[in-house]
Amino acid sequence: MKNSTAEKLLVAAGELMIERNSVEISLADIAQKSGVNAALVKYHFGNKDGLLLALLERDAANEMTHLDFLLTQPLSPTTKMKLHIAGIIKAYHQFPYLNRLIHYLLHGSNREAADEVTKFFVGPLLDFHRRLLAEGVASGDFREVDPVLFYTTLIGACDHLFFGRQTMMRAAGVGPVTEEVCRAYVVHIEKIVLGGLLTNKARQPSADGS
Repeated sequence: MKNSTAEKLLVAAGELMIERNSVEISLADIAQKSGVNAALVKYHFGNKDGLLLALLERDAANEMTHLDFLLTQPLSPTTKMKLHIAGIIKAYHQFPYLNRLIHYLLHGSNREAADEVTKFFVGPLLDFHRRLLAEGVASGDFREVDPVLFYTTLIGACDHLFFGRQTMMRAAGVGPVTEEVCRAYVVHIEKIVLGGLLTNKARQPSADGS
């Protein structure tokens, strides 16, 4: 978003959610963090849900715009899936509140916001999974997998690394999610997902190295 005042509000909201590990932030909190009058939220976004929706659209835009592009690339379905897994996890690493923000907007009282999230995030991502899984089945790379269950598995796994990290820090003494942890998680999820997805045929090395 090019407007500097609106961008300040978005940045403040994102930073607050990361600091508090929660999407429960108030307009007063956002105004204080940004140094912008809370009344300007209504001017730029209509209300708090409008601001949070704009934040989600901003943060998810890069990954969502690459979905169709990835499908058209001359790569094996396995390589495309690896790239998608890495892209999703990296997006969650950069914006660890993403999935909680999605749930907040989807299940809140604002039905227009819920419809917008479905239209620009959930729907396109689920459709991408359907298409890529079908491509993999057609090529003999993937076994038959329910796209809804696949979406639930992958997106849930991405979210929990960040959402559940505070619990794991207390229970197991692990540290915060660093770049190194993020890279290790990409490899781990690739192995878990592809281990259940690939056919015996696809486990053989291919020309593109997948």
